[in-house]
Amino acid sequence: MVDGREAFGMLNTSLPHSAGSGGIARARSLWASQAHPTKKWIPCTALRVEDGFATATDRTPTIRRRMSDTMSPKAAQALLPALREAIREAASLAMPFFRSGAQTTARTWSKAGGSPVTEADVAVDTFLKIRLSALLSEAAWLSEETSDDAIRLGSDLVWIVDPIDGTRAFLTGHPDWSISVALLAGGQPILGFVHAPVTDRFYEAVAGCGATCNGVPLSVSTQTGLRGAKVTGPKPMIDKLARGGSTNGEAVAVQIVPRVPSLALRVARVAEGSIDVGLVSSDARDWDLAGADLLLREAGGSVSDLEGTRTTYNRPDPVHGALIAMSDGLRDDVVAALTRG
Repeated sequence: MVDGREAFGMLNTSLPHSAGSGGIARARSLWASQAHPTKKWIPCTALRVEDGFATATDRTPTIRRRMSDTMSPKAAQALLPALREAIREAASLAMPFFRSGAQTTARTWSKAGGSPVTEADVAVDTFLKIRLSALLSEAAWLSEETSDDAIRLGSDLVWIVDPIDGTRAFLTGHPDWSISVALLAGGQPILGFVHAPVTDRFYEAVAGCGATCNGVPLSVSTQTGLRGAKVTGPKPMIDKLARGGSTNGEAVAVQIVPRVPSLALRVARVAEGSIDVGLVSSDARDWDLAGADLLLREAGGSVSDLEGTRTTYNRPDPVHGALIAMSDGLRDDVVAALTRG
């Protein structure tokens, strides 16, 4: 297993000059100056690995398998301790650059499309690529800060990573940014993680085994209709939902929740029941969604398009159209309202 110091020894050689390799050195220095105690993470009962197979303090060895193999729930669960550790450690690389309520100390530049990226994004991305690739060597890779490689299209297992989901929030000192990680098998997530370092909320899910936040099982809200539902997302989509939910010509009254900058966190909050409906405008990418989508599925909901069709991942184009994150109980009402609105 590659630890943080070994990973940082590889970082500078893997980055283009434009990515701010000096920032990687700064992150390495900051990381090395911090204490990194071993923590014992105890999963909820639904996620506990069978006795003798893996424990909360194990460092899971690299798993070698044919790409056509289907990963069993038992094998997926065995990865949990090492993944928790890697994601927590990745967060410790970003946090020294974060300033609550103030501009980040990280160097920043713009990508080709104009969206911002920081040296913290690159440090976390590179660190996770090293650690996760060592953990499951045959899995392909897709992330926001790494050039896309078409080899993933022929791979059954694929890591999907957003090193900092909500970079603008990170830049400006807003707490709602996250690290998002998913492992896909056959285009669907089988492991999903969303970690919000500032608030120390760690969400995880294994397909078929439930979802938790900090060890507490997640469940979507029990809201059964649009009236009074807690909704977040772009205002035009919220207005359309409210108009379409009307039965007497008046827009249905919903509770508008402030928009969550991190899309992964927005979906995670639907999974935990603090938001009933999360609306997503066009242009979300696989890495924004895959980890949180599994959380929501396991908690009793899903991410779907405006017709109610569930999302799929690892397609040639990772860009999605407009989407809805909602409980299964609200699906019919939400889809019908957006169709009418």
